[in-house]
Parts: sequence; structure tokens; C-alpha cells
Amino acid sequence: MKNIPLPRRVSISRLAICLTMGALAAHAVAGEYFERNGIAIQGYDPVAYFQMGRPVQGSPDFKLQHKGSEFHFSSQANRNAFAADPDRYSPQYNGFCAFGMASGYKAAIQPTAFTVVNGKLYLNYNADIQKKWGTDVSGYVKKADGLWPETSRQAKVVE
Repeated sequence: MKNIPLPRRVSISRLAICLTMGALAAHAVAGEYFERNGIAIQGYDPVAYFQMGRPVQGSPDFKLQHKGSEFHFSSQANRNAFAADPDRYSPQYNGFCAFGMASGYKAAIQPTAFTVVNGKLYLNYNADIQKKWGTDVSGYVKKADGLWPETSRQAKVVE
């Protein structure tokens, strides 16, 4: 930067600061859960995984904000159940791929690749990763639980 005149260096520095602050603000606004298009679990109903044993698309007619993220539900009853006990129904690792978390990184999820184990919802990147996850769920949960505090602070997400 020694060949750039001083006023231009200041402008570049201000631009870098603004971009950094904008990225931080966008992350804060997005909420704590993995979101796509501003909606957690890509709009799937988190309560349905427990009550119906399968993924069910939620509706914006039954939505709720939780920790800055918007969740959709397939019914008012499911919305009310979540509102009464969000920790029970929220996906583990803030909705990031559980297998990725066990490997020390954040990864996107496919809502149809899921497992409910010991009353907890774990989401996976895709069906192939879900199969790997299924080979040692308790071992992967132990690893992911241990890595979560550090990995949760990572900004990068594997899509």
C-alpha cells in the first residue's frame, strides 16, 4: 500500500471496516440456528420429527422466533408445543450437520436426513452422511458435544 496516496488508503481501510461490520451484523441478525432463506431447518417443523417420526414442511402461517431464528410449524399445536419447550424440540448444534460437528466443522443440512436419539434431534448433510452417522451415533454425539463450544464460533459453513 505504500504507492497509494494517503486519502485512498484511508478510504480502503474504512471500506474494509464497513464490510467486516456488515458481515458481523448480518450474522447476528440471522439468529443462532443454521438458516437457509432466513428460516431454520429450511422451514421444516421441528416438532413433527418427534411427534410424527418424519420431516414435515412447516407453514409461515405457524411461525415463531426463537433465539433470533424463524421456525415454521405444520400446525398451531406444534407451534405451541415448541413455544412451551423449545430446548426439547430444537435441533442439536443449532441445526448444523451433526456428523460435520463431530468432525470439527459446521455444515449445511438436508432436513430429510435426520435422527432422533434419546429425545434429541440430529440433522445431517445428506442421506449418505446420515448412514455414516448411524454407524456410531453415541461416539459421534460424544465427539460433537466436545467440539461444539469451539466449533460453534466458526463463521464458515460447508454447503
